[in-house]
Amino acid sequence: MKQRPRQNKLNNLTPKQWIQFQKSWFIHNPPRRSEDVLRHPAKFPETLAQEFIEFFTKRGQVVFDPMAGTGSTLLAALRAGRHSYGIELNPRYVEIGRNVLQHERTMLGKEFQSLEAIIYQGDANQIEQCLKTYQIPQIDYMLTSPPYWDMLHRRGAATQKKRRDDPNLDVFYSVTPEDLGNISDYDEFIERLVKIYTMLKPYLRLGAYLTVILKNVKKDGKLYPLAWDLARQLSQTYTLKDEKLWLQDNQRLFPFGLGFSWVSNTFHHYCLQFKND
Repeated sequence: MKQRPRQNKLNNLTPKQWIQFQKSWFIHNPPRRSEDVLRHPAKFPETLAQEFIEFFTKRGQVVFDPMAGTGSTLLAALRAGRHSYGIELNPRYVEIGRNVLQHERTMLGKEFQSLEAIIYQGDANQIEQCLKTYQIPQIDYMLTSPPYWDMLHRRGAATQKKRRDDPNLDVFYSVTPEDLGNISDYDEFIERLVKIYTMLKPYLRLGAYLTVILKNVKKDGKLYPLAWDLARQLSQTYTLKDEKLWLQDNQRLFPFGLGFSWVSNTFHHYCLQFKND
């Protein structure tokens, strides 16, 4: 008896596309950022975000980012034909993101006009209040890249030195105490980040996936396992399903510790997959 083709309940991909995404690592060198979003000091690429969105959702479903920045997740969702919502603390990034999304919607044409793609100004620490105030519908997928602790405040970073010389570019996200990127205590940072993601659980569809993109960080000669600590603590609320390693092979190498100490050039990020079981 001829078997019926298996129904794809997760996404709109072909079996070949599905299998290609299952590799545990991938190389992604993002295109140069456009002038309108250069102000943001740590934007992650919408080209990468779209691949994840197209795997973990179907067209017309709802994507959410609680720390939206200038709207990479929302822009990727719009291009993929999904509804999207985001919360962002910095009002300047909210304005930039809204302008970018409006321009993209115009470029995409009529068939994309009915899709929601909205960034709201708000504090992720008060995420439940934001979701209720802005009446954000049930979430089918969350994709986000939080601050990598307070690493943007580290004066030794070569990229930060360049940005300090340009008054039109931000060195860090904001100066407000609500900003997680301004928390100097590592344990407090992890605790507050986990709390935000945990508060989202009632608003996520049962069976929905969450992808959190971040990496382990070095500070004062010590490695802090940020990705691993978040995975361990958040797995008490969600099921930790897997990880994908995002590799960048076009970055400049620096001679850290040359001749006296081991210090790696870290060009990989962890894309952690959780499921709301």
